[in-house]
Amino acid sequence: MAARIPAEERLTNLVVALMSTEIGLTKQQILDNVSGYRQRADAGTRSDALEKMFERDKEELRALGVPIETLGDAADPNDLREARYRIPQAEYDLPGDIEFSPAELAVLRLAGSVWSAESVSGDAQSGVRKIRALGIDGDEPIIGFAPRITARDAAFAPLQDAIERCRVVTFDYLKPGEDAPRRRTVRPLALVDYEARWHVFGVDVDADGDRTFLLSRIVGDVRVTAKSFDATLRDGAGERALAGLERVASANSALLEVTPGTEAALRLGRRATAAAQGITVPFVDLHILADELASYGPEVRVVEPAPLREAVIARLEAVVRAHTDEGETR
Repeated sequence: MAARIPAEERLTNLVVALMSTEIGLTKQQILDNVSGYRQRADAGTRSDALEKMFERDKEELRALGVPIETLGDAADPNDLREARYRIPQAEYDLPGDIEFSPAELAVLRLAGSVWSAESVSGDAQSGVRKIRALGIDGDEPIIGFAPRITARDAAFAPLQDAIERCRVVTFDYLKPGEDAPRRRTVRPLALVDYEARWHVFGVDVDADGDRTFLLSRIVGDVRVTAKSFDATLRDGAGERALAGLERVASANSALLEVTPGTEAALRLGRRATAAAQGITVPFVDLHILADELASYGPEVRVVEPAPLREAVIARLEAVVRAHTDEGETR
């Protein structure tokens, strides 16, 4: 049975593949290597059916404004038997004189928060690797074509449903330092992505005030109740949530020394400002940042604040103990 790869994911993978090379890909290379076509081929789908699917996908992308070029034989441009297809990245460059208003930039920022280098799916990355294995040079890693939302927390879907239906939700929430989660009853108003993590913003019914919850700290299932709330509460909620998170981040910053040219330098540098002793990174949650910094190992050293440095050290020591204990039990 053919793997069920959604059409939108197949189109996404096709875009990634066609942007991964300057010289283009033949139809057969696409059918053999791009996720969505490859699974169907492996399941026995006939080649003519796959070719028709590719043609439909190609026309759909063009209808969406994606500039897919068809490159024929240099000696005979009209001979398309071995045609190659590509998406020239230059077609996506904005004119040098284009300007955006503050409101337009805010919208672009919200959209950009969902799309990033980390968002490229494993299948898309695998397809690019396969294409490069054919001896076709690729450009720098493709970014911005698979929303990070595909790797969202389990709580995302029921919360999104509750927001759309204006329904109150309940969930168990575990805060750092607490031994057990606490039940929360919330009118969910917006889901926002900040610092590459999803948050739900809403009214905490018991506290009778606005609160922002990190989805990764929701324990167990989100229960959508039958109790509704006024839809006008959602107006401007996303902007208020982001503004609140930015206020918290502006009041908290970490001074870090980072090894140049490392993954840590690449990822942290995107949201950092240069400092005399390294870089300064704003943050909302000390524990979340400590988890991230610990994952970089020796690539990062925390200069200040001291609580963050201690939290990172504690995590690294826990890793050492875990590996030591594992080695002793073998």
